[in-house]
This record gives sequence, structure tokens and C-alpha cells, in this order.
Amino acid sequence: MAKVYYEQDGDLKNLAGKTVAIIGYGSQGHAHALNLRDSGVKVIVAERAGDPPRTKAKEAGFEVMEAAEAAQRGDLIVVLIPDPVQAQVYKEAIAPHLGPGKTLVFAHGFNIHFKFIVPPPTVDVIMIAPKCPGHRLRELFTEGVGVPSLLAIEQDASGRAEKTGLAYAKGIGSLKAGVIRTTFKEETETDLFGEQTVLCGGVSALVTTAFETLVEAGYQPEIAYFECLHELKLIVDLIYQGGIKYMRYSVSDTAEYGDYTRGPVVIDARVRETMKKVLADIQSGVFAKEWMDENAKGRKRFLEMRSKASEHLIEKVGSELRKMMPWIQTSKKEATAAQAAARR
Repeated sequence: MAKVYYEQDGDLKNLAGKTVAIIGYGSQGHAHALNLRDSGVKVIVAERAGDPPRTKAKEAGFEVMEAAEAAQRGDLIVVLIPDPVQAQVYKEAIAPHLGPGKTLVFAHGFNIHFKFIVPPPTVDVIMIAPKCPGHRLRELFTEGVGVPSLLAIEQDASGRAEKTGLAYAKGIGSLKAGVIRTTFKEETETDLFGEQTVLCGGVSALVTTAFETLVEAGYQPEIAYFECLHELKLIVDLIYQGGIKYMRYSVSDTAEYGDYTRGPVVIDARVRETMKKVLADIQSGVFAKEWMDENAKGRKRFLEMRSKASEHLIEKVGSELRKMMPWIQTSKKEATAAQAAARR
């Protein structure tokens, strides 16, 4: 069983007198910075001049500077910028200021695990990975609720890396919910696998293929959209709330029978073997190298795929249908007014 830490396991005193330098004030960065500051921790922020997040950080009252200065001043240097640019920023701005006793913190193990970043042995290297987007981490913190996180220790030069990590986890609020011990390897490989086979790649391909199958068979795209995409949230919410068992309890017996009998036909032994191949490419570093090479070449293929996907019929149909459901993006009061106006 996994080792889980709670409130009593972390002590903010282990961050007393230390400066936490948040490198990147984006989705995760803003939440970490604000939560830590509200917990009494001294926080500075690094963002590039001219970028909108720099303005947002200043408006939030943080002292904002370039990454090199933040790395020089920070006792904990928290790298919360996108994976493809971390290695370059590390080499140019962080590495020159990594003296003994400092701590490098990550929220994802990609660059450390695949050795695009190799820190000196004199520093602690830890990971605190909240299992939610940054805005949710911040929102729940302000409500007094924590979000689970993962803790990993890659290097413990000081002998106090775990205490530092747990103090950091307490500062962002995660010990209220629980922090699970893992490794950089486990977090990175399972994260990539989940994204590719289920959460992003698997779901997107499954939904799109099902939509195309119905449309090609002569069904209206609008009906196909509702059945293959729109209602997915209803199912995911049930699974999120109580697991697959609760979802099956909540749907009709007809749907549950179809689940048991047709699900394994769609996701069959061949798909399982394909998933094993995807996992092998992650474990071997093939995917990591491919992605970093794509970025080094200017992202041409990536941007072409993004553009093509955005032009798919499912996106055009969905854009029109969502106009019927303004509550998706607005408050209930605003949605009611919008629907009333549309009928006039």
C-alpha cells in the first residue's frame, strides 16, 4: 500500500526563514505562490518581462523578477514552467545559482526522470505534484479544503528533503487531503501513460471515432454529438464521485448490460497490446525524445495536428450546440436570460 501523509506529518517551521522562488506564474505557479504566501511563507516570482503572467503576479502583490535573480535569491527553486522549456531555463538561469543546501522543486518529473535536467549532487531534488489544475488547487485552498498531491524525493543531499517536501505540501494545502509517496519515475511514466491512453488521447480518439461512425451511418451530427460527447460528462462525474461501480449503479440496467458485454469488444486484447506498446515507448524514453525533438524543430507537426483537429466536424457541431446550453460557461441566472433572449 502507498504511504500517505497528513497534516500532522508536515511542519511549516521547516520553511521558516527560507525564500521560495516560483519560476513561472501560470496555472500551477499562481496557485502555489498564493497558497504558500497565505500560509506565511516568503515567496518571490520569476516571469519574463512583457509576458501577461508577470503583470498578474505584480497585481497580486508579489515581487517579480527574471528567473536568474529568483534562482539566486531562492532557497527553494520551484520549476513550474512547461516541460519543453525547463531544460533551457535551468541551464541558463537556474544552474549557475545552485549552491549547496538549495532545493529544486518540481510538480512533474519529466525533465528529471528523462535526464534533460541533471542537478548537482549537492542540492535536494523533490517533487510535489497536486492532482488537479492550478485554479482548482487555489479555489479549494481558499475554501479550507485540500487537494491530494504526490511527493517524491530524487536527491536528499541535506538529509531533510522529506521534511522540506512535507512542509511545502502543507503550505499549498495538500496535507489536508493527503499526500502520497511516489518516485519521479513512477509519477512521470504513469502520468504520461494516463494522458495518452485514457485522459486525453484515448478519450479524444474514442469520442471522435464513435461520432464519425454514427455520422457515416447516416445519423444527424447533432444527435451523434449528444450521445458520444456531451453526455460523457454525466458519466465521468458519476465515476469521479463514486467509482465505476457507482456509475453502473446510477445508469439504466440496459446501459449497464451494454457496458459489460460491449465494452470489452471495443477495448479488446488488441487495444491492451497497443497500450503496452505505448507504455514501453514512455518507459524507454522514446516518447520523451520525440516530444523534445518536436519542440526543437519548431513544433511544425504538432501545430499542424492541432489545426486539423480544430476543424473537425465534431468541433463545429459542438460550437453550435453549446449555444443552446449557456449555463456551461455562465451562471444559472445569466444562462436563463440568454436562453430567453434567444427565444425572442
